[in-house]
Amino acid sequence: MEEAKKPVSWGLRMTMLADEHPDKVALYFLPVDGGAHRAVAWRELETSANRVARWMRDLGVNENSSVGIGLWNCVEHFFATIAAWKLGALVLPLRGEMPAIERDAMLDLLNPTLVVSHWTAVSYPNFTPEVMLAESADLDESPLPDVVAHPGKSIGSGGATGRSKIIVFPGRWELVPGERELVGTFIGFRPGQVQLIAGPLYHNSPFSFSHIGLFEDNTLVVMEKFDAAGAVDAIEEYGVQFCFMAPTMMQRIVRLEGVAERDFSSFEGMLHTAAPCPAWLKREWMKLLGPEKVYEAFGSTEAVGATVIRGDEWLEHPGSLGRPSGCDLRILDADGNEAAIGEVGEIYMRPHDKDETYYYIGSDPAKTTPDGFVSVGDMGWLDTDGFLFLADRRVDLIISGGANVFPAEVEAALTEHRDVYDAVVLGIPDGEWGKRVHAVIQAVDTRRPPSVAALDAFCRERLMSYKAPKTYEYVDEMPRMASGKVRRTLMVRERSDGADAQMIWVKPPNLK
Repeated sequence: MEEAKKPVSWGLRMTMLADEHPDKVALYFLPVDGGAHRAVAWRELETSANRVARWMRDLGVNENSSVGIGLWNCVEHFFATIAAWKLGALVLPLRGEMPAIERDAMLDLLNPTLVVSHWTAVSYPNFTPEVMLAESADLDESPLPDVVAHPGKSIGSGGATGRSKIIVFPGRWELVPGERELVGTFIGFRPGQVQLIAGPLYHNSPFSFSHIGLFEDNTLVVMEKFDAAGAVDAIEEYGVQFCFMAPTMMQRIVRLEGVAERDFSSFEGMLHTAAPCPAWLKREWMKLLGPEKVYEAFGSTEAVGATVIRGDEWLEHPGSLGRPSGCDLRILDADGNEAAIGEVGEIYMRPHDKDETYYYIGSDPAKTTPDGFVSVGDMGWLDTDGFLFLADRRVDLIISGGANVFPAEVEAALTEHRDVYDAVVLGIPDGEWGKRVHAVIQAVDTRRPPSVAALDAFCRERLMSYKAPKTYEYVDEMPRMASGKVRRTLMVRERSDGADAQMIWVKPPNLK
């Protein structure tokens, strides 16, 4: 009988791959200014991480430490992360540019032994990546004793509500190389691929897929910051086989002139998640890649469960997020009872193989049933075949004139308009309606945006009249984070405090 493969730590796995093929490229880095691409071979990745690890160790980092990394995508991000894991430390990737108040709140929760960033006035030992490399340059580059970080990864959250928290993955930071169910071939991801990292490394999906990709001997193509035209160029140049994208990235790519003539034939899988994807946008990507190469996953950073669906399944269940994968799923109503088929309720999941998938620093645990089902506040419903469909979170739901309006549905209608580049729909406090449906629009050409009358007519062709926005606002750039998400609570607050002057009211359809 073949002996079962044993899990391997991230630090040891990097050493193994560097020994196996030291001159093979581990990652290409693509600077945002369009400069020369930098190739980092496995030997450089390993030896640089080893030197940085010894530098961190001299500064007190060990198995009981945490390390904050506040950088945009860069080669040094990988050196620092892998170095910390080689010492058994917990890593928290953070946005390179974030308000000092939010940054300091997150660092106070983490209490890091050291921080690698370009920030100033930080209360913890803080070093730029340039200093990190300079001070570690002459240190020993040989492998370190094997240590398993436990825990190894954490992700910051809570910015949308104004309350910072850290989500920690409590398990041992190790994997079995090539193990099918861990690698994720059910989403088009496999060992040895070329993977495009288009999103920011402070976001859970790009961070996780990039490092799992390295663990599984992927060659990464890492963009400093996302650019739609640059992403398509990289896909063609490097023969990208797998990529995670948020729907905002997907939309920017399909809006490129001549995109249908570009070469996407190398793709084996494109996974999207992080936000609702309009049906029209998903269909456009299926035209580019083929339905069997477009995957969608739904879950949470807390890793309590997920659903997965492939494009050809989606065509049979349009709008669905798929069926549970490796977990049980329930939809519960406000009283905690099982919701009927087709009835919107709160989504609860329970993983099959783990007792604990997360813990919070800075927040109480997520809502949990006595038998272990966890909810992070998402709403949805199931069809008769057990496929999940998403509704907006309760906190985002707009109750206007007593009727429920789901922002994602309205946003999907607006972004289908060829002259709309981006749209966010908010519920603004209103004396008559309770909450007024308000649309924030970024036009393809901000100098010549579509008229309110044109957008109103377009929406009313696709939505019930009560769902159509009552006010519109045009912006030159949507205030999205690099992950593609928006802070709806903050946007509502800003528009509730004297911003009515920017809003354009829709003239009732029966008036000329």
